[in-house]
Amino acid sequence: MKAIQYTRTGSADVLESVDRAIPDVAAGEVRVHVAVSGLNPTDWKSRAGSGTTETLSEPKVPGQDGAGVIDAVGDGITGLSVGQRVWVWDAAFQRSNGTSQEYVSLPARQVVPLPDAASFDVGASLGIPALTAHRALTSAETGPSRLAPGALAGHTILVTGGAGAVGHAAIQLATWAGATVITTVSSPDKAELARTAGAHHIINYREEDVVARVREIAPDGVDTIVDVNLRANLSDDTAVIAPGGTIAIYTSDDEDEVAIPARVSMSRNIRYQFILTYTTSTAQKDDAVAAVAAAVADGAMGVGEDAGLPLTRYPLENTADAHRAVEGNAVGKVLIDLPGNA
Repeated sequence: MKAIQYTRTGSADVLESVDRAIPDVAAGEVRVHVAVSGLNPTDWKSRAGSGTTETLSEPKVPGQDGAGVIDAVGDGITGLSVGQRVWVWDAAFQRSNGTSQEYVSLPARQVVPLPDAASFDVGASLGIPALTAHRALTSAETGPSRLAPGALAGHTILVTGGAGAVGHAAIQLATWAGATVITTVSSPDKAELARTAGAHHIINYREEDVVARVREIAPDGVDTIVDVNLRANLSDDTAVIAPGGTIAIYTSDDEDEVAIPARVSMSRNIRYQFILTYTTSTAQKDDAVAAVAAAVADGAMGVGEDAGLPLTRYPLENTADAHRAVEGNAVGKVLIDLPGNA
């Protein structure tokens, strides 16, 4: 089978196309014939490493997310069968084999049925973004642990960076769950993407006073903030959060130290929830997977220009270019088509 791998960390140039044996499927595992692989920032960051070249103990196939068809099932598997359409999550986390290859074998827990009405593009775009967004939206102390229609009724959610993959998923999940969604964007084009995704109120932070606009929309404050850049947004966040509200943070960078304003945080009883989807608890991940699967079944997780998340796609042999696109902050979602995907 065709696969992309790297044997040392570094730039996208370390990625190489190779032929590998189709993996075996062990007891408790499912083998998936991958149709589409989805790329995330963690893919290129893992490949880049710490900034210095490091030789790996074994070749690494990148790719956490993907969608395809079950090709084989191991002993002890129930509820999944050969020929079933599925999406997968965390494929390459603490493993050497991700979705940038034609076949991948995974524990059955990481393989989720994909309804016939949902495209492989949808399935490959879930994983990291949607599961991160779900945890952010359920991180409030008094909020629901699993989203469902009506679970966030009466809640007001602020999503910063609503045109990104996580922001897009947060808008979709929050509106599906009944919340009023406010989002911030940096341009009219991104505003249109957020509007198409389902956001009720869009604020261009380059042209508008974010605090004034949010207070106009939500005089009592917003219940939860899904934040893409805490350092840049902290002052605005603390000004618009409701008493007892939660600021959920899912990104960091090389300069990730942030000075938290203690007095206003204490006076408002603000909750800061940092999120890394890979290391959420088993219960939190199970709730996220179940809720996202339900939202997909309801048709609430569309992708593509007409759903507010433009797609940029590359063939498997051009995976290095796909990594460069994500590293360059490509708008929307970057997908990789595996051989044979129509």
